[in-house]
Amino acid sequence: MKTANQSLRRLLSGWMMIFLAVFLLTGNVFANEGEDDNFTQYKGIVTDSRSNDALVFATISVEGANVATVCNSDGEFLIKVPNSMLDRNMVISYIGYARKVIPIRELKPDGNRIQLDMTSVNLVEVSVFPSDPNLLMRAVLNRREKNYMNTPVEKTAFYRETIKKGWTYVSLTEAVVDIYKHPYTSPREDNVRLAIGRKSTDYGRLDTLVFKLQGGPVSALMLDIMKDPYLLFDEEMLNYYNFEMSNITRVDDRFIYVVNFSQKPEVKEPLYYGKLYIDTESLAITSAAFNMNLNDREEAARLFIRRKPAGARVYPTEASYLVNYREQDGRWYFGYSRGQVAFRVNWRRRLFNTNYYTTMEIAVTDWEATDERPYRASDRLKMNVIMEDAVTGFANDDFWGDYNVIEPEQSIESAIRRIQRRIDK
Repeated sequence: MKTANQSLRRLLSGWMMIFLAVFLLTGNVFANEGEDDNFTQYKGIVTDSRSNDALVFATISVEGANVATVCNSDGEFLIKVPNSMLDRNMVISYIGYARKVIPIRELKPDGNRIQLDMTSVNLVEVSVFPSDPNLLMRAVLNRREKNYMNTPVEKTAFYRETIKKGWTYVSLTEAVVDIYKHPYTSPREDNVRLAIGRKSTDYGRLDTLVFKLQGGPVSALMLDIMKDPYLLFDEEMLNYYNFEMSNITRVDDRFIYVVNFSQKPEVKEPLYYGKLYIDTESLAITSAAFNMNLNDREEAARLFIRRKPAGARVYPTEASYLVNYREQDGRWYFGYSRGQVAFRVNWRRRLFNTNYYTTMEIAVTDWEATDERPYRASDRLKMNVIMEDAVTGFANDDFWGDYNVIEPEQSIESAIRRIQRRIDK
């Protein structure tokens, strides 16, 4: 299991640090760079046409362009479209639903309600249905060079990380970052540099603990399992999993295999279980949703927790991940990832436990091919970066200018309003 352990440690070594300390906030705020009137903003919600349920993390993009964003966990979206693209269409897509194409000029600045229709798949329409999911997975890895970007690209992405104590937000950090992404065939690690960011932490609500997420956008980008397949499974680690054909669905006009996977019973180290969504034509993974096996509580805690205070037992109770890819001109590229980890702190000589919930997500909002060299080492965010320490202060929504961001969920909106009231006093 040497390969599995190395992979786990690389993916998880930067996820969480717990310090027994109090950190002071500074009052500086980044300047609001890049704000102009060259874009038009649209807000709305994407729902199921029958149930009206929100379609969480649906993709919103400008047709024929690289401008895109995702819905939040309430199904709400916000996208800023360059005025030079207002004569184009907006494309809304979600796994298992027919995509919708809407002329941008038909959208309102706010209050757009977009409904998608669920699609069904007739197996007769699918020419080949693989009988051996293990062979399918090996074919997926073998076609990585053909299916994913084979030239360097530079991306703009929005990053957000939050920490909740119980149901109350105690930390919010947001940033726009630049990403230099090497070809998927290259073993070189992708580069990330900070463009602009803001943060607020309410240490008064954290008792004697201060949680800090380590790794930031670098960790979120490592969830690109097709750039670094060994982080989930490579040729060798395929042997540690059971795969099962689950279903066939659609994304846009494509048929998608749904494959369940879980670690084999004889494998004791904590690995993963979840679903893979595989394009039936190209055999590209278009999406993956998976969880870490936390049955071995002590081993899982050792992987996640870098430091913990005396007198406390800290262990993860949930670790879930999501990664989505987008297709353009026959090649797939990383579009979005999200990780959520919940922790429980059992204090010695205390009656009640404390639950903490951490989330990090990153959404690519624009990209273009580049001939430039990778970022200088001095400009790059490191794997051990603590984003809360890398940015200073907080600012209002105008802070983002023409950058696209993920629309805050209602609970985050409330937290931001509390922050603003504190700043205005």
